[in-house]
Amino acid sequence: MITRYVLGDAETVFLPGRQFHTYFTPWSSNAENLSIGLSVYPAGSRPEGHIHPAEEETIFCVKGRGRIVSPDATAEMTPGVLVHVAPGTFHATESDGPEDLELLCVFTPPVRPGSYEEKN
Repeated sequence: MITRYVLGDAETVFLPGRQFHTYFTPWSSNAENLSIGLSVYPAGSRPEGHIHPAEEETIFCVKGRGRIVSPDATAEMTPGVLVHVAPGTFHATESDGPEDLELLCVFTPPVRPGSYEEKN
């Protein structure tokens, strides 16, 4: 079985400094072990960071320029770059512009958008 998902059908969650479009989750699809969404940071956005206590996050840059910043490292984000964030790692995202920074985010185990920011 295959299922097609499009941006227009994704649930949009407004989080500090960004919009998160939830494509594929256990609560909206037949996914069991992961969730996938598109995080869109407007040019110049630099929201405070956060921690996913139990989830690893793999981030793929689709469009734009910016960086993922942690206390130990900085990863420059340009189209085609992939970054892995281990569970429990504080990280923040910075969008340089001039266009929006679009990041495809994969979480395992699945995470509800914003649940990690409510705890910080």
